[in-house]
Amino acid sequence: MVVVPARDEEALVGRCLGALQAARQAARAVLPDLTVDLVLVLDRCTDGTRSVALGHLDVRLVDLDEGSVGAARAAGVRDALEHSTADRDRTWLAGTDADSVVPEGWILEHVRLADAGADVVVGTVRPDPADLTPIQHAAWRATRVPGRPNGHVHGANLGVRADAYLRAGGFPERPAHEDVDLVAALVASGARVVASDSCDVLTSGRLAGRAPGGYADYLRSRFGAVDDAVEAESA
Repeated sequence: MVVVPARDEEALVGRCLGALQAARQAARAVLPDLTVDLVLVLDRCTDGTRSVALGHLDVRLVDLDEGSVGAARAAGVRDALEHSTADRDRTWLAGTDADSVVPEGWILEHVRLADAGADVVVGTVRPDPADLTPIQHAAWRATRVPGRPNGHVHGANLGVRADAYLRAGGFPERPAHEDVDLVAALVASGARVVASDSCDVLTSGRLAGRAPGGYADYLRSRFGAVDDAVEAESA
């Protein structure tokens, strides 16, 4: 199961859903019996996100009016589990964001890590270079060492076994850091957490995000505003 929260992502949700459907098709080509439900949570959307999503088949839409990414993720998981009859210890909940693009092998990699014994997969993300200046992108690249995942928690690349998720209490319904809090609760519950950079997810590199304290705020605080970076490049 894949759960995606969305709030006014008309411009980006189409590529997100297209990538997820490609990843699902690739997974089914290897594992024909694999069931992969895609759930998109439309949380207080006022733009054309719903219209774009309706153009993608086999994506279940959940409407919400909370304005909270934690509430949106939690609602999406509830919907996914309500529609599933599979045993919870054999159900994998993968999550990404509506402004993100998963690689074709993303679902298969989550399944592989789950089959190898992971209860939780903390995956890496990379910002879209089209949203950054060359200086900003080079500075970000300097923070990464291939083959050595940093262990940072990103809702755009996170997976958890359903029974472990339920034992940990699920996503807290808060406007930010719900992913970090969930993983902390999972660790406290004894879940086996695996950090992996084997399947990077491309995410928006915008510096003004939807969730306070989210990835956009991290990029801005760490690598500066676009105007500052442009001024540095021209100096």
